[in-house]
Amino acid sequence: MSAPKQFLDAILAHQQMTQQLTDCAPMVSVAAKLIISTLTSGHKILLCGNGGSAADCQHIAAELVVRYHKNRRAYPAIALTTDSSILTAQPNDFSFETVFSRQIDALGFAGDCLIAISTSGNSANIIAAINMAKQKNMTVIGLTGGQGGQLKKLVDVAIVVPSETTARIQEAHMLIYHWWCEMLDEVSA
Repeated sequence: MSAPKQFLDAILAHQQMTQQLTDCAPMVSVAAKLIISTLTSGHKILLCGNGGSAADCQHIAAELVVRYHKNRRAYPAIALTTDSSILTAQPNDFSFETVFSRQIDALGFAGDCLIAISTSGNSANIIAAINMAKQKNMTVIGLTGGQGGQLKKLVDVAIVVPSETTARIQEAHMLIYHWWCEMLDEVSA
């Protein structure tokens, strides 16, 4: 039985996108160094995103707190996408736009790092989160796609996946954050 044409097309599109990621490599490396520096200096990583990017936030936090490949110390990372009481109370009482910025106001401190994920770069609640992180003197890494949207201009390190297709952007983000975890494994005792 042969694979459906649509699946083969998706594989080809994925391969083409990953070949274009070489343009992102310098910023991916800068972000890795920032993450390593943040964690090894005793600070924490906060993460936010919507939909599939919210799931990515949880995935990254799990890799940092638990482990990637290597058994090593736990690193502090919080996915701001997981507390159902906060995620429902804040939008109900105030607005969905502030669902992440409110948590950053409570949990973020100077020296911490926010990883903000938005495939479009224009999600209002992600932009609000970035602005709050900057007010708290946190560094911000942005993972996005397409042209980068507003996010690209606001963060310290912008990684813009050269694709307009959400699925390809998310696949690239996973490759990138897995590589960050690999780099952290290399420096961890």
